[in-house]
Amino acid sequence: MSADRERQAGSGRETPDGTAPAARGPLTAPRAALLGIAALVVLACPLWGPLVMRRMDFFRVRRVEILGAHYVPPSDILAKLHVDTMASVWDPTAPLAKRVAGNPGIRSVEVRRRLPGTLVVEVTERVPIALVPAPTGFQAYDTHGGALPADPTRVAIDAPVIEQRDTTILRLLGEMRETLPALYDRVSTVRRVGKARDEVVFELATLPVRTRLDVSLNRLAEIDPVLTDLARRQVRVAELDLRYRDQVIARFP
Repeated sequence: MSADRERQAGSGRETPDGTAPAARGPLTAPRAALLGIAALVVLACPLWGPLVMRRMDFFRVRRVEILGAHYVPPSDILAKLHVDTMASVWDPTAPLAKRVAGNPGIRSVEVRRRLPGTLVVEVTERVPIALVPAPTGFQAYDTHGGALPADPTRVAIDAPVIEQRDTTILRLLGEMRETLPALYDRVSTVRRVGKARDEVVFELATLPVRTRLDVSLNRLAEIDPVLTDLARRQVRVAELDLRYRDQVIARFP
């Protein structure tokens, strides 16, 4: 093979002096190999390795990935994270997780690294169980009665409306959401009734279900079979009553 053909096969172009330009691959390969070796050394020496790697520009934070955020805006999480362009992925992650956990809408946080320059922030949120009317709109509450920063005007919150912060009803709705999610999804409002305020009415769309405040989940689970049977028979009812033991009373219009 002639020298001209060798140059053409090797680079596809020539410099003005007739020589082929050096390929970039061989120049970057040693660096990549060294970085790979360095990373292995870091993993093998977890006590002092990160301290060395934190000084390398190669491991500067260039990307933050947020997982699990639905009710809390990612911008709020980034603000709590407070990571600038000089931060390294090898910086301690515990302080970052602690700052993000300071948001009242976050239940738990895990911060992990994805080399060379990404921080992955995975959050578990406190889920809104019910909405309570407030002077400025609605306030979201979790199953323990804690107020949440979730804003119904910014994010869709599919939760029943209750009259006020009621820890008993909130706990009951939280248990329903965990055990009877299909029934919970059908509840639009819940309110206390009766002279002693020891009864509640669940509004399932347009169908009221009256029961006692201390109703069990097993008792509430009887609602779906009754509704299925009524729909099969095309029977329209005005109210279901679960206050009587071992019976589900259907009242007609």
